[in-house]
Amino acid sequence: MIILTIRTDKPEAEVGLYEDATKTAYETWHAHRALAETLHQKITSLLTGNGKSLKDIDGIVCYKGPGSFTGLRIGLSIANALAYSLRRPIVGETGEQWIETGCARLTKGETETVAMPEYGADVHITVPKH
Repeated sequence: MIILTIRTDKPEAEVGLYEDATKTAYETWHAHRALAETLHQKITSLLTGNGKSLKDIDGIVCYKGPGSFTGLRIGLSIANALAYSLRRPIVGETGEQWIETGCARLTKGETETVAMPEYGADVHITVPKH
């Protein structure tokens, strides 16, 4: 099973490619404010550099938080869009062992329809001005 991993909760973003639970490729880069511009490029580069395409992905594991609101929103939006458009299963995980736990859940079929973020705190929404 070819698994794409995505983590975007901090300024350093990460994408990985796994064969079941074995890492075949991994890239970390300082995305910070360019995350929305670079994430697609890094995923494409990771796949093509390993002789794969989006169609080869069998599932997606993403880090769902806690972390940066904007970073998680961008990363999870892309992960969910890929899962939906490719009709592939997705798993969102937290903690230090997020990849191992996510890959295990994915291979067991314990998947989600949509990976939802966990920001680590209540969302603060400003009151609309009248």
